[in-house]
Amino acid sequence: MSEQIDREKSAVAAPAPRLEVRHLTRRFGGRVVVDDVSLAIRPGQVTCLLGPSGCGKSTTLRMIAGVEMQDEGEIRVDGELICDTVYRVPPERRSIGLMFQDFALFPHLSVADNVAFGLRAPREARRARVEELLARVGLSHYVDAYPHSLSGGEQQRVALARALAPRPSIMLMDEPFSGLDNRLRDGIRDETLSILKEEDTAVLLVTHEPQEAMRMADEIALMRDGRIVQMGAPYNIYNAPLDKAAVAFFSDVNVIRGTVRGALTDTPFGQFLAPGVPDGAEVDIVFRPQHVGIDFDRGGHGPQPTARDGVAARGVVERARFLGNESLVEFRMDHDGSVLKATVPNVFLPRPGRALWLTVRRDRCFVFPARD
Repeated sequence: MSEQIDREKSAVAAPAPRLEVRHLTRRFGGRVVVDDVSLAIRPGQVTCLLGPSGCGKSTTLRMIAGVEMQDEGEIRVDGELICDTVYRVPPERRSIGLMFQDFALFPHLSVADNVAFGLRAPREARRARVEELLARVGLSHYVDAYPHSLSGGEQQRVALARALAPRPSIMLMDEPFSGLDNRLRDGIRDETLSILKEEDTAVLLVTHEPQEAMRMADEIALMRDGRIVQMGAPYNIYNAPLDKAAVAFFSDVNVIRGTVRGALTDTPFGQFLAPGVPDGAEVDIVFRPQHVGIDFDRGGHGPQPTARDGVAARGVVERARFLGNESLVEFRMDHDGSVLKATVPNVFLPRPGRALWLTVRRDRCFVFPARD
């Protein structure tokens, strides 16, 4: 009885999806561009479609918006079918807002008229909505200005106000911040996200920048070759990646290849577990530069195992660069001549040719079957 009550409470607490995409597929000239994509977004949730250019992200967005027709699958808003391969609600009736990299403001219209463009309401109501939104994005004093007189960040905020004016239940965003310089980008992103969450809008954001997805998303859908290969919260995607390519998409990586013997792989940094991998098979041990330690206490003495970091291996500094918050040091490893990267907080610029002992955070390593 208590389990049934808990399930009922959970069902009440979790809102139904605002946007639901089921098995969406699109082909161009016999080539599958979007392959069986499914996802669901709740009110107030931000989901990022993250992946390299050409993986099908923007095509997925266009199908949801209604400007591109799918070959298979269906799209639902608040549980109601809006599009399948037979039935199709026109784009203007889908209650979906759009924001793109190109702000697409009308140069001959004032800021107020740009924001009011998509509104279908009496004049007084339109004016009130425009004034409300311009106040929220901090542009009330630009109500009669024209787009050419605004900065890029200000134009982006006008585009946001225009997209929000009709009160869409869903917002689709196709790399809308990529045209802004780094100084403005973080502030505009945070401001946009705050407004969208206040409006309880379901957001689907397309980006190829992992940092943007990590900063904005409640959930990341990692796309590759038209498919969603992994989906989850940013923390889980980053710390429990599906494969080597998923690790490498978020950061630089180091890779050591080894052969499995008795579910163990020998490396210069000690043995690593490879459960379920048959003897004789090769695996890639993948780890990020920030998880490489430099052991100054070891001096020139031989490797000594530690509980967390295993065995130390010696490398010779090839070059070191200061990157602002950290330093990147590249080592030529003694054991096979490969290059290993390490990042160190603050300033650390050892001279080329200096030999140092390195360790690897074993709890931050990923072991995957070798694919190439």
